[in-house]
Amino acid sequence: MNVRELQQKLSLTVFCGGRSMEYEVSGGYTCDLLSDVMGHARSGNVWITLQTHQNVVAIASLKELPAIVLVKGFNPDTGMMEHAEKEGIAILGTDEDSFTVSGRIYQLLVSR
Repeated sequence: MNVRELQQKLSLTVFCGGRSMEYEVSGGYTCDLLSDVMGHARSGNVWITLQTHQNVVAIASLKELPAIVLVKGFNPDTGMMEHAEKEGIAILGTDEDSFTVSGRIYQLLVSR
C-alpha cells in the first residue's frame, strides 16, 4: 500500500505530499519522543505523532519515513511544512487520537 492509498482509505487530510504520496508503506511507528523514533522506527514506516515542528521532518528524512500522520486535529507549523516539502515527506492529519489511527493503519496493512 502506498501513502496515497492509506490517505484515501482513512480520509486523512493532506497538508503536503508531492512525490512521497507514491512511496510504499511497510508499517507504522507511534511515538511523540523524537529520540525513540530515531532509534527504533524503520524505513517505510509512517510516523504517527502530535509533534508539529520541523525537527520531526528531519528525523523522518533521516529514517526514510514516507509520511507523518498528525493526530488530534494538530496542524503542522510553517517550518514543518517548508521542511517536509523540501525533503519530499508527506504530512497527513486526522482528528482521531494516536491509539485509534494506529489501529486503523495496522488493520489496513495486515489485511492486504
